[in-house]
Amino acid sequence: MCALGCAASAPLADAPRVRPGIEVLLADSAHLIAGQRLALLTNHTGVDRQGRRAIDLVRAAHGARLTVLYSPEHGLQGTEDRMGLPDGRDSATGLPIYSLYGGSRTAARAAVDSFDVLLVDLQDVGARYFTYIRFAASLMRDATRRGKRVVILDRPNPVGGRLVQGNVRTDVAEPDSVPVGFLPIAMRHGMTMGEMARMANDVLAIGADLHVVPAAGWTRDRLYDETGLPWVKPSPNMPDLESALHYSGVCLFEGTTLSVGRGTDFAFQVIGAPWVDPDAVLRRLPAAALVGVDVRAATFTPRNPTDGKYDGVRLRGLRFRVTDRDQYDPTHLAVALLVALRAAHPDSARFIARSFDRLAAGGELRAAIAAGRGAEEIWRGWTEALERFRGARAKYLLY
Repeated sequence: MCALGCAASAPLADAPRVRPGIEVLLADSAHLIAGQRLALLTNHTGVDRQGRRAIDLVRAAHGARLTVLYSPEHGLQGTEDRMGLPDGRDSATGLPIYSLYGGSRTAARAAVDSFDVLLVDLQDVGARYFTYIRFAASLMRDATRRGKRVVILDRPNPVGGRLVQGNVRTDVAEPDSVPVGFLPIAMRHGMTMGEMARMANDVLAIGADLHVVPAAGWTRDRLYDETGLPWVKPSPNMPDLESALHYSGVCLFEGTTLSVGRGTDFAFQVIGAPWVDPDAVLRRLPAAALVGVDVRAATFTPRNPTDGKYDGVRLRGLRFRVTDRDQYDPTHLAVALLVALRAAHPDSARFIARSFDRLAAGGELRAAIAAGRGAEEIWRGWTEALERFRGARAKYLLY
């Protein structure tokens, strides 16, 4: 197996440390919650620079009272990787937890009457497939219908806010109607949770009284290891920044018969299956797909993978390591790999159509690959939509 490696480019030693929105709220914007009953949509990623929970920090705030908690996919502790999570109670505070991923929607909506202001503190990873914004938008709508204010406690986009890459979803869906990707954004969208909430508020016509408390000190060119913030796995299979940098492309393989390394310590840094001939795939990759990334043959064995793929089976495949953050496009690499795998293994490399199309925002990408179109031709077809997206997102940006 190729050696473990961190993403290229060392953190900026002289860059100011970033303060997440929860710290800014309590230090500089406490008037937003003064005298109010509060709800908090959060999980294990809602922490300050010292790792203290936003739950406990808000509870300790003077002049406000935390009354209810909401949790997204993976639960409040961020350890669950299964469908449907029940409502519960926070053992440390005794507060009720309404799960937006499997709990009672009736109870969750009824609990809106127990607060005046909804706070949201969740760490996104910068890819369209990540679901936290979907739960935030759904709860924003419930809160707004009852006249409640919404405050997003913003956090940096871990993979930066400058690059936008991949295809763009062209339609808008109701957040409760789709499992992933309801906003008209690119695979790698370069937006923060607060910025996406602003977009959702607009394109879904939610009409929320929305305030975003920014992550102080963050700029769009800074990746997570340049913020001074501790890395907290945003989900069970997002172990580090290296995985996050590949995720907006490699996640497409969740909709195929290949493993993405779930059940290892380096999920989304690999793809593989028992039948993969790594050299045959590597020979078919165009040089343009390899800019800013090292791709090598690898073997790995998933253990209790949550996708059920190849448990305990030694797999052959490829391992990825970012070498130039400014040049790497994981969506280009993913498409080139899909095309190369189809050519090298036409009888084994298969799509799981429904899953793949959800991730790819429709069947167009799958159809293009199945029709034998080249990777570079597919990428060129994304150019105009990406330019339109850059223009459309501009009015929601805060940094």
